[in-house]
Amino acid sequence: MKKGRTLFVLGIIAVSVFALVYFGISLTSNLGKSTKEISAEDADKRLNRIYKDINVTTAAPVKGQIDLDPASVGDSLPDISKFPLSVDSTTDSFVEIFSSTEKSGTGNDGWLNEVAAAFNAAGITVDGKPVSVQIRNIASGTAADYIRSGKYVPDAYTPSNELWGEMVKAGGVQTELVTKRLTGNVAGVVMSKPKYDQLVEKYGSINVKTITDAIAANELAMGYTDPFASSTGLNFLVTALSTFDSTNLLGDKAVQGFEKFQANVPFIASTTLQMREAAKSGMLDAFVLEYQTFVNAKDLTGGYVFTPFGVRHDSPLYALGKLPPEKLEIIKKFGEFVQQDSYQKTAADLGFNGLQDYISELKPVDGSLLSSAQKLWKEKKDGSKPIAAVFVADVSGSMAGEPLNRLKESLLKGQKFLGKDNSIGFVSYSSEVTIHLPIGKYDTNQQSMFVGAINSLQATGGTATFDGMVVAMKMLKEELALNPDVKPLIFVLSDGETNEGHSLDDIRGLIESYRIPVYTIGYNANIKALESISSINEAANINADTEDVVYKIGNLLNVQM
Repeated sequence: MKKGRTLFVLGIIAVSVFALVYFGISLTSNLGKSTKEISAEDADKRLNRIYKDINVTTAAPVKGQIDLDPASVGDSLPDISKFPLSVDSTTDSFVEIFSSTEKSGTGNDGWLNEVAAAFNAAGITVDGKPVSVQIRNIASGTAADYIRSGKYVPDAYTPSNELWGEMVKAGGVQTELVTKRLTGNVAGVVMSKPKYDQLVEKYGSINVKTITDAIAANELAMGYTDPFASSTGLNFLVTALSTFDSTNLLGDKAVQGFEKFQANVPFIASTTLQMREAAKSGMLDAFVLEYQTFVNAKDLTGGYVFTPFGVRHDSPLYALGKLPPEKLEIIKKFGEFVQQDSYQKTAADLGFNGLQDYISELKPVDGSLLSSAQKLWKEKKDGSKPIAAVFVADVSGSMAGEPLNRLKESLLKGQKFLGKDNSIGFVSYSSEVTIHLPIGKYDTNQQSMFVGAINSLQATGGTATFDGMVVAMKMLKEELALNPDVKPLIFVLSDGETNEGHSLDDIRGLIESYRIPVYTIGYNANIKALESISSINEAANINADTEDVVYKIGNLLNVQM
């Protein structure tokens, strides 16, 4: 009896020890892991579980008539009134000047507006008549699109740097460089100080050559902006190409070097704001920025180092087209007026005219070569990783009428920017989710079915946005299982008003675990709701109102696809 009792006790002890060991192993297996890492282990199970709760149907493919003409930027541009005047003229005799946004905006970015207002109040005359200027606040790349397409050509143009002036000239627009500099500025790479010190220790100094070498060696995570729209992005592109072969920016040596470097670039931002947000999240060690913005960003000046590169951003001033002598004289007088010490001091107070000793390290680049460099970037930016994207369109009752019409128009025109090496799928949702187009290579057949699916959309029912996103994630996970090297993306086009199906809280962990960027485009939308989706993985949100949605989506797809 005593022996039996002893064995019983020993058995209990053994079970207890086993339980302690088991739970100890279970507990310690998750020690040191973040919530995201733990959730990634069961993300597929969660995705399948949620997917089963969704009513998903597959529509029969419908082919549409495709337009093989190349994308026309001019056709997609909104009326110029979309970009209001920041300074209006005050006399009958005046000139209109397109100005880059860092000097014709508000606050620290409003320097040129102050100078223009002073010019208009100064009583300056030409041929005995009082004259004035009007300033239109518009980004350099967008301004170049208006000018080169002929959609709207002002009397004068002051982009951030001379690269845009060369591109306008190469586009067949008559240009005259009135002054090389309205106020001083430079582009640069902003790098966290710990990473800067680490690279200096290895490379001895930091410049674009050592930066591209470090990126190619996967030692630096850096982002830059769209070279089709951003002055700093375009500057960085041609500067990087020149580090591989300064004698032939588009030669084999430069292209091969660029491909190796670009393969390790984790992030191309549509906007500077999107890039700044990615940097705040800790995703990037470095990114590009203008010096005037850098010195005014209090969150950057302490823990970051600014390294200038490329051509200077000195805001050259160009006269455009065959102007009457009177208008050309107004532009010249304005160029001289700006040079006064008092206005240059004001510019310095706002962050301009810093790094005066920096000399452009890039030789002049012909405008046609710049356009070719942009095309090269478009072809090579994703390296050997093709894109797999699913477009998720809101067809709920709240999208009826103008929002859905604009959604269709923007997709039909925007699809011309999709690279043929990429793959796309298409989903729509209301109360239920419909798969119109499984993911497939974007060849002529897929393009035809994409167009047909877009044309077939009709608005009705509730809004289950997150159900549509779950279906897109499921499609992308299946595509990744077949093609592990693809880069997955989701584009959600909606008014942002979710009222059925799953919530963002239900699927946030999936978005975080899979790290799929979700780009959102809002049509008369609840922008905050859409921003909360895009911000999870540093993607962009577009507030696409009825005037410029086509142009904005074209730019977004050009960068990301």
